Amino acid sequence: MTLKQVTEALVFASQKPLTPKEIISALKSAAEDSEDLEVKTYAKAREGDILAVLGDISNELKETGRAFHLVERANGWQMVSAPECGLWVRQLYPESKPTRLSGPALETLAIIAYRQPIMRADIEAVRGVAVDGVVQSLLERGLIRIAGRADIPGRPLLYETTEVFLVHFGLKSVDELPNSGELRKVALPTAPVPEPAPAKAGKAEKAEKAEKAEKAEPAAEQPAPEPTPEPEPAPVSAEAPEVALPENPSPEVQ
Repeated sequence: MTLKQVTEALVFASQKPLTPKEIISALKSAAEDSEDLEVKTYAKAREGDILAVLGDISNELKETGRAFHLVERANGWQMVSAPECGLWVRQLYPESKPTRLSGPALETLAIIAYRQPIMRADIEAVRGVAVDGVVQSLLERGLIRIAGRADIPGRPLLYETTEVFLVHFGLKSVDELPNSGELRKVALPTAPVPEPAPAKAGKAEKAEKAEKAEKAEPAAEQPAPEPTPEPEPAPVSAEAPEVALPENPSPEVQ
């Protein structure tokens, strides 16, 4: 038994995609339950070794023309049937129907995928119609999520695609989108940035009064100048002044 065979068996038996770290974890767990030296040797494999083995398995399946392939998804490596066999494979699952998106939903999803993170207003600027219902539908399907808020007045929500989106379309990352480099550079209409709301008059008046009060405080702290004392009036004598009488009385008038 080789490391390549063990890895292929793990991926084939798994019901979900496996990452190299999960494969290494399985190898180490097996070594703890076994005394076989070969098993313990596989437990020493590193992530680079596992990636090389997975690449070899994938190439071998393609070269031999098998009806299934080993592909790397956003959430790990997985065995999948060849797309050419889809018509026959679907007959085994008649109750399972593929999820279909409407035209508006696909358009909205494409705008988000190529311009993420993006505001709802910018999506509407490109499409020319309201997208509230479409965005809510994509959120419920798990194809997009809220990435945060834009740093503009109003703080609108930003949207981006999810891992479910990548798995649904068979992508490893958004860089694998068709013509992603070119389409991301195309200029698209954007919503006008809202201006910040003016401050209320009451707050402006309070701020002005507070500023005036701060300016007036230093003047109030200075001590007032002392008043200059007035000169005291000269004392006045209570006795009447003496009047000199003439020695010769005036002659009588007849």
